[in-house]
Amino acid sequence: MLLELRPELGVVLSVVHFNHKLRSQESEEDEAFVAQLAREHKLELHRAGAEVRTEASTRGRSIETTARELRYEFFQQLVTPDNEGRSQLDKVATAHTLDDQAETVLMRVLRGTGTRGLAGIYPVVDLEDADEVVGEVVRPLLEVRRRELVAFLNDIGQPWREDSSNRDTKFTRNRVRSLLLPLLEREFNPGVAASLNELADIARAEEDYWQNEITGWMGTAIHWSEPEWARSGQQGLVQLQPSNPKLQERLREHGPLVMNVTVDLLWLLSEPLAVQRRAIKAIGELAGLPLEFKHVEETLHFASEEHDSGKRLSLPLGWSLVREPAALTFLTPDLRSQERIPSDYEYSLPLPGRAIVPEAGVVVEALRFGLGSETTMNYDSGHFWNPSQLTGRLVVRNWRPGDRFWPAHTKSPKKVKELLQEMHISGSARRTWPVVVSGEEIVWLRGFPPPATHKPQNLREAVMIRDLPIEEH
Repeated sequence: MLLELRPELGVVLSVVHFNHKLRSQESEEDEAFVAQLAREHKLELHRAGAEVRTEASTRGRSIETTARELRYEFFQQLVTPDNEGRSQLDKVATAHTLDDQAETVLMRVLRGTGTRGLAGIYPVVDLEDADEVVGEVVRPLLEVRRRELVAFLNDIGQPWREDSSNRDTKFTRNRVRSLLLPLLEREFNPGVAASLNELADIARAEEDYWQNEITGWMGTAIHWSEPEWARSGQQGLVQLQPSNPKLQERLREHGPLVMNVTVDLLWLLSEPLAVQRRAIKAIGELAGLPLEFKHVEETLHFASEEHDSGKRLSLPLGWSLVREPAALTFLTPDLRSQERIPSDYEYSLPLPGRAIVPEAGVVVEALRFGLGSETTMNYDSGHFWNPSQLTGRLVVRNWRPGDRFWPAHTKSPKKVKELLQEMHISGSARRTWPVVVSGEEIVWLRGFPPPATHKPQNLREAVMIRDLPIEEH
């Protein structure tokens, strides 16, 4: 389509391919197909690749998330100017469709989200180098249905390749694509995909409005100040990075983001609840402080009531909150040494239910299924536990020195420390690596199969424990 529009748009086209090496020979054949298509149309080909599965283990993230990170890192390299100010590309166009948008919005609704999640896939995304925008990823087909693309390709006689993993229903998106969306279109609303796309469009406009409002609050009602422990000029402090690019430039005026945050209490309590929630959430995002909905509500409740002098509210990652007569202050933890960064955490895991673990960047789910059901048939048996072996309350926590786990297909229990070393897990990811405990026993260790003694056998019911990236939640 871009070849046809090239004269009208006045663009120079090239082709980008990133090989994730996840499907062995099939991945290599995909790359060969793209290379041949580029040669056929005399287009320059930019290509790279990585062993995504290995890199995901190193980063302690899901395969899907790691694949996207590596892909977009490659895009960023292509659009970043060299020393002479020249880049290989100005923009990267991807083929996300209206169906992709509908699936994304629906998945986020099912998992729980705010308006930012409802915004779905953005038509344009900035690519940055050292906080400077150097290019864009654009999605020109975001208003086009997938079936329209298939019809177009068939009309012009252009073959294509499909990723076989798109048919694997162990992935949530594939189940939404093949089961849920068709059901909604058939039984409830034939135009549900378009409706979800419109919802995303509305949510993006809402988010743009709120981001402009948040920018206005910074420096007026919300102030950043250096904590006392950082004033001695200590070197090597851990720097927290803001995740909102629209506010990064504003915050550079305040210096490094190892800071306390003070909110004008009279202003906060006089604003509508929507503003209060946005303000607290924005502080968390800018400070690298993961605040769930429950944390925001606890913060607002704490702010609205008078407390004895010195009373504090504990927040994730060692942060705390102090209410003064005219101000609400978020106190950053002392980051002068890695050892002082709190890493211990513990969350109850309902069955069925889930626990959000911001320290590890994951959501851990425990679900019940009938064995032999369509759902269980879509998963490897290594995902399931015998419910009768889960004898105590389930708790998600970080592993601790002395912890042992017995993965399936091993002769005896091993120290968790040794298992993580074998997976080359290091740094902060290693310190916060999650386990699930039933009673006194570790029954789940992220990235490892369940103990052989816990696998369901000849039972009517099974329990599945799994983790998802927190950003997908």
